[in-house]
Amino acid sequence: MTKADATPVLELTGIGKEFGAIRALHDVDMQVFPGEVVGLMGDNGAGKSTLVKIIAGNFRPSHGEIRFAGSAVHFNRPVDARAVGIEVVYQDLALADNLTAAANVFLGRELKRRFGPIALLDHKAMAARALELFGELRSETRPDDLVKQMSGGQRQAVAIARTRLSNARLVMMDEPTAAISVRQVEQVLGLIHRLKEQGVAVMLISHRMPDVFAVCDRVVVMRRGEKRADKPIHQTSPEEVTALITGAKEAA
Repeated sequence: MTKADATPVLELTGIGKEFGAIRALHDVDMQVFPGEVVGLMGDNGAGKSTLVKIIAGNFRPSHGEIRFAGSAVHFNRPVDARAVGIEVVYQDLALADNLTAAANVFLGRELKRRFGPIALLDHKAMAARALELFGELRSETRPDDLVKQMSGGQRQAVAIARTRLSNARLVMMDEPTAAISVRQVEQVLGLIHRLKEQGVAVMLISHRMPDVFAVCDRVVVMRRGEKRADKPIHQTSPEEVTALITGAKEAA
């Protein structure tokens, strides 16, 4: 099936957001397809964060329509977005340093075994499932590893494994390669490739041009609340994207 025949996993039409007299977003249209990695770029204040929060259910749009897997959706809170298959991996990852990788993967969704009226955590089952998820991501992270002893790349693997536990169809990643080593950057980009191979759509919010051009199929550039470009990665260049971000070029 070609992209032209596929139903977008996410489709935004005319999305706008106002905070009183401040217009944060203006008529943004966007599509993301299954197994596609889309880079979302723009300077601070460009509207990226507002757009992500609308998709994730933190904000309601002032106007416009969101469709997910072909159906119109209305999110009042983040749990509504998660229910349809949207997960966000935030820059701080929201991991518990004092817990193991497996415990973090299942945090808030623990598996339990019942013995009559008593329910106990099923650590063995959670460790086994976490091991499967890390295997799918080709990560060296082990279920019993403590998060506080992990590298940045391993921490990302734990956060991404958590999204796979819920069978996410769209994963939005906020600056996943910020403040980590070159080797760890390669690990994280590899994790994004694994998600793509599994048919998961990924939206990569990043300021790092090399990462976007290494892993993305398409790049969307925001400036002053408007979408200024939406191009296949092979039809643009870092120089053009930089010009769009800074305003040296208005649109492409």
